[in-house]
Amino acid sequence: MACFMALALGLSACHPAKQEPTAPKNLIYMIGDGMGLSHVSMMMIEGGYTQTAFDRMENVALVTTYSANNRVTDSAAAGTALAAGVKTNNGMLGMGPDSLPVESLLARAEAQGRPTGIVVTCEIQHATPGAFYAHVPFRGEYDAISRQLVTSGVEVILGGGRAGMTAPDEAHPALLSPLAQLLERGYRSLDSLEAWDPAQPEPVIGLFAEGHLPSKLAGRGEFLPQAVERSLAYLDARSRACEAGFVLMVEASQIDFESHGNNAPGILAEVRDFEKALSAAMRYVDAHPETLLVVTADHETGGLTMPSGNSDFTASESGLEYRFSTGSHTATPVPVYLYGCGAEAINGVLDNTELSQRLAELLEL
Repeated sequence: MACFMALALGLSACHPAKQEPTAPKNLIYMIGDGMGLSHVSMMMIEGGYTQTAFDRMENVALVTTYSANNRVTDSAAAGTALAAGVKTNNGMLGMGPDSLPVESLLARAEAQGRPTGIVVTCEIQHATPGAFYAHVPFRGEYDAISRQLVTSGVEVILGGGRAGMTAPDEAHPALLSPLAQLLERGYRSLDSLEAWDPAQPEPVIGLFAEGHLPSKLAGRGEFLPQAVERSLAYLDARSRACEAGFVLMVEASQIDFESHGNNAPGILAEVRDFEKALSAAMRYVDAHPETLLVVTADHETGGLTMPSGNSDFTASESGLEYRFSTGSHTATPVPVYLYGCGAEAINGVLDNTELSQRLAELLEL
């Protein structure tokens, strides 16, 4: 809670209205778990090639995703690379192959007094969000991950995973649950997004499912775009109160889930939901030009391709199929989309660790 006790009243923006910022102050880091270029292409095709938030991006690059011990990464190793700029082994979270902790962009921001937030559609202890605040040798250590969230200082925590945050510590039954400890530290527990007034300064935790949130097709509704919009409103107020920029990490977690299941309608629903969240982030960037929006993936899942259904290309329509080569991850590089202040600074083909390192340099983290 970098600056929880500061007051937001009466503080002006760090940049005068007509002055173009030279370096980003705020970072919105959005990760489509398992989202490759083919997933974005599916959405474009099914939308009849009408403009999407992805089309409005100002710059595009590519990143490689391999881990320290495997050409095909898992989300823990890839999340650690994106969060901290360090290669690690598959399954390891927030630490290098030597088992020493590594510092994420969110942790560095907190150390500098910058407000931070995490918004996901999976359990808050899952691999990608966990990589931004936890340090464990195995991603399945949910109890340790939950307890490390308590001391992370992250001010906005929205997603699933209530069961892990309310579970007692079997080794130390007298200890309060992680959620109870957060409440003792001044967090407000949200029953719904609608009950949250982002103008209020107290940090918040909203755990809206015992495990993962429902899929988009199963009725998740507009959680992700609304959570992004409200989190940005809160972090904007906190940033002004602290006179410091913020870092928000957002994960569209269930693109990966649907891709593991080779479920094309489910993938389309999840990517469309992510695109709505991107639009909400872009509206914020348009109104706050000192902000950089970065959109990428931890890896590609499913090996999705879109071959023609007919080899006769003289026909007016050859048809199209969605085919999957695997129910697992692939080694395919993934796109990075950039928008806002500093978007021109990241180009070409780079490693996922380099992306994190470049962002740290741009934001002086």
